[in-house]
Amino acid sequence: MSVPSAWYLVLAAVLFGLGATGLLIRRNVLVMFMCIELMLNAVNLTFVTFSRDLNDIGGQVNVFFVLVVAAAEVVVGLAIIVAMFRRRAAATADDIHILKG
Repeated sequence: MSVPSAWYLVLAAVLFGLGATGLLIRRNVLVMFMCIELMLNAVNLTFVTFSRDLNDIGGQVNVFFVLVVAAAEVVVGLAIIVAMFRRRAAATADDIHILKG
């Protein structure tokens, strides 16, 4: 019994939609980073689904590169968030201006 590829694509679309909605609605920087990660994982699921359907390893190689970029994004993003938390108790997307000079 195999799960159809359309189900994986629908799941990826729902995950991407949730991530995009959370990114647009929330102002907390940590939640925004989690939403970006959710969107990247939805794209990874799409890559793996098409890679399986087309019997090609290219999609899985793309997943590896997306995960590397996501890890680098988390490192840089968390460094910025820690710098913001050192200046204030809470960090929102509107507080980026406190990092100037």
